[in-house]
Amino acid sequence: MRILVTGGAGFIGSALVRHLIEQTDHEVLNFDKLTYAGTLSAVAPVAGSDRYRFVQGDICDAGAVRAALADFRPQVVTHLAAESHVDRSIDGPGAFVQTNVVGTFVMLSEVRGYWQGLADDAKAAFRFHHISTDEVYGSLGDTGLFTEDTPYDPRSPYSASKAGSDHLVSAWGHTYGLPVLITNCSNNYGPYHFPEKLIPLMIVKALAGEPLPVYGAGDQVRDWLFVEDHVRALQAVFERGAVGRTYNVGGHNEKRNIEVVRTVCAILDRLRPRADGQPYAEQITSVADRPGHDKRYAIDATRIGDELGWTPAETFETGMEKTVRWYLDNEAWWRPLVAAKAAERRGIA
Repeated sequence: MRILVTGGAGFIGSALVRHLIEQTDHEVLNFDKLTYAGTLSAVAPVAGSDRYRFVQGDICDAGAVRAALADFRPQVVTHLAAESHVDRSIDGPGAFVQTNVVGTFVMLSEVRGYWQGLADDAKAAFRFHHISTDEVYGSLGDTGLFTEDTPYDPRSPYSASKAGSDHLVSAWGHTYGLPVLITNCSNNYGPYHFPEKLIPLMIVKALAGEPLPVYGAGDQVRDWLFVEDHVRALQAVFERGAVGRTYNVGGHNEKRNIEVVRTVCAILDRLRPRADGQPYAEQITSVADRPGHDKRYAIDATRIGDELGWTPAETFETGMEKTVRWYLDNEAWWRPLVAAKAAERRGIA
């Protein structure tokens, strides 16, 4: 199939592009604006394939989206382009509304026009797959899991913007008959993750000998999903998922933030010990918590397992080992990003 991936130079999008080119026979058009978090080096391993194309474009630019659709003639659109960092959304929510809400509206409008012009068989086979987050469901207590029927209760500007985009996609399915799919995933981690997010940030700061900032007591719980498991789930959904269906994708790996940081430290202690022989955990430092920090996210991924046969291949331990080793082996990828875009504390309102 021909698959148009928006945000294909970002973290999850680039993992999907690499997976589709390396593991399938699909053709891929990567449509990405190349914002601060998008880098073509993340798709460099597959950029030479004759089944891969790249177009630099903004999902808010209707003309650019229309032209890409008309030229590539996709059978599937997987929509990953989004602003995604919660702390940045606290500091500047307008960009999140513009990209995540308005951009999704533009995508839906242009895709609907393209879809309506297809022949009947092509129209029936077409899919618009919107990739979202578990954060739209709000915050859990000590027990319970998010299911596809959990009411939406977003708590941050980021999650509110993603909730809005989810609702738009669902509405285009109900109102216009557009064949839509939605997935809501838990926290992703793995190779090529922009080093402002928790796990790569801890690796980078640990190696630099800097303090490892943990919000509050570090007792917030997240369900961690290895990115390569996630993109296998995305493929299963757009290839075999039921039109109009939502699928939650989780890693079955609930961990407190402080446990995640200590795991990074322990792996680094073993793979690249500090010169002074002291443990990296000595660098852990508590900082002021994020405003409105959600306590716990946890995904019930029963539906995608039962209906599509997907299960994560990596445990938290095996995925973290692969991730830390990748960052140690690929300093040439992340060091220029760190040097060009020095990390600073965001989201303190």
